[in-house]
Amino acid sequence: FEVKTTYMSNSEFATLGGGCFWCIESAFNQVTGVIKATSGYTGGNIDHPTYKQICTGETGHAEVVQIEFDPNEVNFKTLLAMFFQLHDPTQLNRQGNDIGTQYRSAIFYHDEQQKTQALEVIQELNELSIWPQAIVTEITQASTFYSAEDYHQGYVESNPEQAYCQFLILPKLQKFKQQFSNYLK
Repeated sequence: FEVKTTYMSNSEFATLGGGCFWCIESAFNQVTGVIKATSGYTGGNIDHPTYKQICTGETGHAEVVQIEFDPNEVNFKTLLAMFFQLHDPTQLNRQGNDIGTQYRSAIFYHDEQQKTQALEVIQELNELSIWPQAIVTEITQASTFYSAEDYHQGYVESNPEQAYCQFLILPKLQKFKQQFSNYLK
């Protein structure tokens, strides 16, 4: 189903793709000021895509997390700092063993201020040379966001014993919690 972006009057949205959405969603749902992080799809060429369709890499969609947040509690640039810590933004159309355009690093901006801030953060990070290669994160205007199937929502919390969660996601989340402990609920 399609998610409309009209929840709280003082909330804003950030839509971020950093590979598999399970890790990104789990991390952001722990952040103070985040009202809700929802796994889903955006940026493609068909309406109401399914996970099975996304996995083909032929729909043009990216696996993303749409974050509804209160800008009085956490700002967009802070969310971007967290986002860049959670994935490798120098890998084009992949994250580790997840390969395809659906796993691209992407920021889908909701207004010109977000676009400007995203460009600024990427420039700052490239100047710091944190990664051996330049950031390849796509910056695109947000389009229709489609919520992923129910079983994807809160996947890490519902499946902590699953091998992918154990070996790939939980170590990333532990590092995230250490680095951003002051921002967690």
